[in-house]
Amino acid sequence: MKTILFTGLVALGVAFILGLLLGLFKKIFAVEVDEKVQQVRDILPGANCGGCGFPGCDGFAAAVCKGEAPAGGCSAGGADVAAKIGKVLGQQVSVERKVALLTCKGTKECAKARPNYIGIKSCKAVALAANNTKLCSFGCIGLGDCVKVCKFGALSLGEDGLPKVDYSKCTGCGACVNACPKHLFNLINANLKGAVALCSNHSDNKPQIKKDCSAGCFKCGLCAKKCPKEAIDISGGIPKIDYEKCISCKLCVKACPDQVIVMLQDIIK
Repeated sequence: MKTILFTGLVALGVAFILGLLLGLFKKIFAVEVDEKVQQVRDILPGANCGGCGFPGCDGFAAAVCKGEAPAGGCSAGGADVAAKIGKVLGQQVSVERKVALLTCKGTKECAKARPNYIGIKSCKAVALAANNTKLCSFGCIGLGDCVKVCKFGALSLGEDGLPKVDYSKCTGCGACVNACPKHLFNLINANLKGAVALCSNHSDNKPQIKKDCSAGCFKCGLCAKKCPKEAIDISGGIPKIDYEKCISCKLCVKACPDQVIVMLQDIIK
């Protein structure tokens, strides 16, 4: 019994001494933390999505307070978070909401498939090993790498084989943009209005385009010819819209025989 009591007293004594030493070391080696950094960190959503370009929310908070990152740089937090950070820093902050847009309409029905791929079920792996699961080398591979990296549940793989964006959840973090080996996702202003071409096939082989995918841009140029403001440039192979000129008249949409041209405001709601 005495041995047990003695052992317990020794253990308590050792723990007490260690506690004192830890407290002493904490004071000696303490690193001063900027209160603003902690305030900014508490405001952030904690998604650690990397959309800001920094290693997590901690890194972004420190960078903001050092002036190395914009107060409105948290894409996951949006305008509300930016305004709160601005209040901490004593700044007026306004931020435009960004969202992801898929520039491909090559569904399973439209884009013909290559012979069965038996490798790793990853878009990146397919791109490296076989270029694509479809005859169109420019189109969506359809294995959902973008869906896997989305931390906000804004992406899902549709039954037609293409990823679908839920714009009520999309924060414009850019994770899908970085994950897509075919570079089919673009970040755009959520309030942008005007026409857009949902095709990324830059080939000038017109017969092959339609053979590979019935939804591909045929490079007919009718969209540019019908535009009353000359807002469409097709010199790069895919219709490119000048949004300073576009008036959303929809004449290009009506002229496109393959329905490649659509209106942004009809997609992003």
